[in-house]
Amino acid sequence: MAYGLLKGKKGIISGALDEKSIAWKVALKAKEEGASIVLTNAPIAMRMGEIKKLAEACEAEIIPADATVVEEIENLYTKSMDVLGGKVDFVLHSIGMSPNIRKGKAYGDLNYDWFLKSVDVSALSFHKFLQVAEKMDAINEWGSVVALSYMAAQRTFPFYTDMAEAKAMLESIARSYGYRYGKLKNVRVNTVSQSPTKTTAGTGIGGFDKFYDFADKIAPLGNASADACADYVITLFSDLTKMVTMQNLFHDGGFVNTGISEDVMNLLG
Repeated sequence: MAYGLLKGKKGIISGALDEKSIAWKVALKAKEEGASIVLTNAPIAMRMGEIKKLAEACEAEIIPADATVVEEIENLYTKSMDVLGGKVDFVLHSIGMSPNIRKGKAYGDLNYDWFLKSVDVSALSFHKFLQVAEKMDAINEWGSVVALSYMAAQRTFPFYTDMAEAKAMLESIARSYGYRYGKLKNVRVNTVSQSPTKTTAGTGIGGFDKFYDFADKIAPLGNASADACADYVITLFSDLTKMVTMQNLFHDGGFVNTGISEDVMNLLG
């Protein structure tokens, strides 16, 4: 059921890879709620994914951009404003990657060049998205920028290795830039810390299935789905959340505030 929450709004959705992606779901929901959008991803990710299928469903143009390269982000905003007919009202940053995790490196045996790549792709790219937008005045007043995070920024999960540091930096950037952009243009900046989600990226992490089941048994509402996360992100793009900024918002069925559950205790005998 659509509510018209984004009627007349314009936005940029990054990171949609395939139908399992949270960004994919956000794009569909944004279209359903009345927004006009452009889609973006790194050229290599676009070759691996199915973004053209999403573009057709959303009647959206695709503008390739490497989120670590300032000039490509500048091009993204310039072309987006041209395609959409003006400044944007919302941006989704759904970008994260760790070469160390991909190559199975343990936390005590990290390749530091790869570590820097993790931070650049997963966190610094968020700052670049915001800084370029500010300099180009590309986001309308009372606009909204949301990045997808994960609770490993606050708690230790052995399998998450250097991505934990990247997510911690991502959330810090949301606070720091949220203050700056709020003072300048009333633009709000938040991160959403989602449940373990069966996306292509998520399921590539070692031990994911067991942790997914564990989180589902801990959270009183169970794990939040990608579709439910998209619904939440849409509310953050809407005018209903104009005074919410600089927050890391947990969308995890209550996992973050649950010490232990009856289900897990029963498993332990």
